[in-house]
Amino acid sequence: KENFDSIPDLEFNPIRGKIVHAFFDKRNLRQESDGLAEEINFEDFLTIMSYFRPIEMNMDEEQLDRFRKEKLKFLFHMYDSDHDGKITLQEYRNVVEELLSGNPHLEKESARSIADGAMMEAASICVGQMGPDQVYEGITFEDFLKMWQGIDIETKMHVRFLNVDTIAHCY
Repeated sequence: KENFDSIPDLEFNPIRGKIVHAFFDKRNLRQESDGLAEEINFEDFLTIMSYFRPIEMNMDEEQLDRFRKEKLKFLFHMYDSDHDGKITLQEYRNVVEELLSGNPHLEKESARSIADGAMMEAASICVGQMGPDQVYEGITFEDFLKMWQGIDIETKMHVRFLNVDTIAHCY
């Protein structure tokens, strides 16, 4: 994990901790177990990077749907920090506070209000009209899929690599 601390592009990212955590989350390493790996090898690194590959033009609808769900599962794991299968209000507040921490004009209470409003929106999308005694326990993965419906995550969540000429020039 300490090797990730020396990556310049991550240094000022407000959710750097969550990104690094995601690389060591065993759920993202497709080990289907809970917890964090102590270290990752090159194959593990490629597994994580595969979540950020761009879509391929020859994918059919089923492949695109599976590809989309893989990406969203990765994002879901970044929010679900206690690994209980739900994004609670407190987990969501933590992420929003981290994201907005670089803004000196935004107080912590404002960030909390933003998170609370977003969680209420999530509840209305996923549960519908709630009764006064009803409590929204948190966002499940199924809820998360509903919330991201219509948003083009397939093309937004990818890493572009430079097209480097592979022919070595020797003089």
